[in-house]
Amino acid sequence: MRISRPDAYSAHRNTRQQNFVCNVPQARKVSVVGDFNKWDPNVHPLEKGADEVWSTRLELNHGHHRYAFLADGHLVLDPMAMGVTRDDKGQRVSLIAIS
Repeated sequence: MRISRPDAYSAHRNTRQQNFVCNVPQARKVSVVGDFNKWDPNVHPLEKGADEVWSTRLELNHGHHRYAFLADGHLVLDPMAMGVTRDDKGQRVSLIAIS
């Protein structure tokens, strides 16, 4: 009989790694901003790969998250997002569900 720890299904353990990829090869600086980092462009910068594509991998909590890419100061929607919604300022941003 297997006994699970009481915290095995805790909300604190409900995270999943998510890849973010942004194809703006001409950009000099790209980050992912969203409700998971208080829309701060300095928290999750992306790295430019040899293929000129920007990417990063984040650990996100279970639930729905609003986000966008910030490329050289301009918001860019994610074409691979699960949907589009609005941020608190009414701007169109991407939507992702983590389960």
